[in-house]
Amino acid sequence: MKRVLVLSCTLSAALLAGGYAIPENSINATALSAAYIAAAHGADSAYYNPAAMVYNDDIRELEIDATYIGLSGINYQGTYVPTGAINYNTSSESESFLVPTLHYASNKLGDSGARFGLSMVTPVGLSKRWMGAPGVYSAEEFTLKTVELNPSIAIPLNKAVSLGIGFRVVKSEGIVKSKATVSRDMEGSATNYGYNLALMVKPNAAFNLAATYRSRVNLTEEGSAKLYSGAVLAYNGDTSVTVPLPAALNLAAAYTFDSGTTLEAVYGKTYWSAYQNLDFNYPVSIGGLAPYFDASKDKNWKDTNTYRIGITQKYDHWTAMAGLAYDETPIPAKTLGFELPDSNAVIASIGGRYYINQSWNVGLAGLIDMKKSRHISGNDNGISGEFTNARAYLMTAGIGYRF
Repeated sequence: MKRVLVLSCTLSAALLAGGYAIPENSINATALSAAYIAAAHGADSAYYNPAAMVYNDDIRELEIDATYIGLSGINYQGTYVPTGAINYNTSSESESFLVPTLHYASNKLGDSGARFGLSMVTPVGLSKRWMGAPGVYSAEEFTLKTVELNPSIAIPLNKAVSLGIGFRVVKSEGIVKSKATVSRDMEGSATNYGYNLALMVKPNAAFNLAATYRSRVNLTEEGSAKLYSGAVLAYNGDTSVTVPLPAALNLAAAYTFDSGTTLEAVYGKTYWSAYQNLDFNYPVSIGGLAPYFDASKDKNWKDTNTYRIGITQKYDHWTAMAGLAYDETPIPAKTLGFELPDSNAVIASIGGRYYINQSWNVGLAGLIDMKKSRHISGNDNGISGEFTNARAYLMTAGIGYRF
């Protein structure tokens, strides 16, 4: 049972935060602020819209990318009810990561015209550390790493309509530490499964319509934890918890003009309302030892909307891209905590791809995710203050090969 625990309020919240989801898992997706569904093409269509693989050239395509993710320190000014009238002015630690991704799309499989795809991506991830009070009381350290393996198949229904079906294998690893009167020290991993569907409609060569759906994945964790009351080890044993990674729907339309310019608009709906509470189960009662960890904790998250727009311009040997997006946070003010002080965000991106020859291409893209400041007044976690300066920076570089 060792290392089988993604387990605590901090961990589950960070895992499911819309603001820290990672929809940008390829050069094109980063460059277009993930406005990349109806016009998806090439190797990464295997992940973003498997139904679109039907319309790829009849050739095998492979893309290998690496994405740098930088998270700014988040400033907090205000009070914290459990410690009285102390006025805090503190910041979380800044974080940085390097995330690899891979995409493959096959040529036609026989006379059916079906295609096979395979992607390895990071759908969510976060690291958040507070070294000073009051953040250290709930999020001294949180690290979450995920990887998803997503095989898929595309089936042409007729010349204008295609269907995509995929299978999701999501592995997660995490570390959680907090330091207070009651403290915790946890780490673990889990593997869970889901599916994805895609529908592509091409009324004509210039106009694309698409819908994609990624299923809810229940992360059912079983593992062990050490819980402390002061310096006393109050509990050292097994525990379990189920946390939903919610379903997501994307509806998209793209139009390509004679000039080689493609415009795409995407509406995304993420069903965060699946996350209503967090409840840990133990083989014995721990209410008298560590009641803080035994009680079910309300979350009451809400479904969110994301609006994306992307523009692509093709030249002889170059493709230029840019995107904008507005992303809502699922976390209500009443249940927001230091582990994830999320807020609504504006996203901007730019990038390009250079075609060396018919077989090889390289690309580079950058993105900034700018969180709005958020004021909280006396919520369930005792926070009364303002969170500012939350930013995420992404830079994706990669290489594509056609064979």
